[in-house]
Amino acid sequence: MARFKTYCVVTATALASSTIALPLSLLSRQTWTGLIAHDFTSYGCRPVILIFARETYSPGNMGDKVGPQLSDGLKVIFGPANVATEGVDYLAAPDTNFLPLGGPPDGIAAMQVLLRSATTLCPNSAVVASGYSQGAALSHRAIEGLETGVKNRIAGVVTFGDTLTLQDGDRILGYPQNKTLIICNTGDVICDGWLWVVPTHLDYTRRVPEAVAFLLARIVAAGVRLEDVRGHPVSSSGS
Repeated sequence: MARFKTYCVVTATALASSTIALPLSLLSRQTWTGLIAHDFTSYGCRPVILIFARETYSPGNMGDKVGPQLSDGLKVIFGPANVATEGVDYLAAPDTNFLPLGGPPDGIAAMQVLLRSATTLCPNSAVVASGYSQGAALSHRAIEGLETGVKNRIAGVVTFGDTLTLQDGDRILGYPQNKTLIICNTGDVICDGWLWVVPTHLDYTRRVPEAVAFLLARIVAAGVRLEDVRGHPVSSSGS
């Protein structure tokens, strides 16, 4: 565990340096991530596929606090043409936090469709998932309801400010804990089972490098190597 934490710190530092070094003209290109991402459904398979569910009452389908930064963190590493990011299109209304599943059933189903499609249509891709706040609840319920074969193809999952941390015992039910990272800030009572938004719940952008480092380790464990993919995106058929 200590070795992994050291790896995360080193990788996060490298990520920060790489991001700062990128010219503004490159960061503004369409291959980078904005408030809306439909890379997978628009362009097909890539070596890395990220399915992300945004936080409550946030713009687009990626939100504006964690989603775009997480996506671009992976794109800095693998190259923007090698990461297909797809935001889950769901309402993310405040009141749906209080539903029995922690989110709207249609949003959960939409995330499942994306995960099934990515893992089935793209056998050579490493598929990862993430969610923030209500989006974390979507991730829990979507993944726990998937078939075993689909779950086995998901390389790793990260959640932020997870509304189901306490309820599900700091894990995603039916999914390996060693492939899961639940990131909760100190003092974020939402992780303790209370649906109260306090300032620390809105402060997860600074934890993105930690999440990127974890997903990088999981993607590499799934067999995607940097030297094989940078500059060489796979085709939409997954070959």
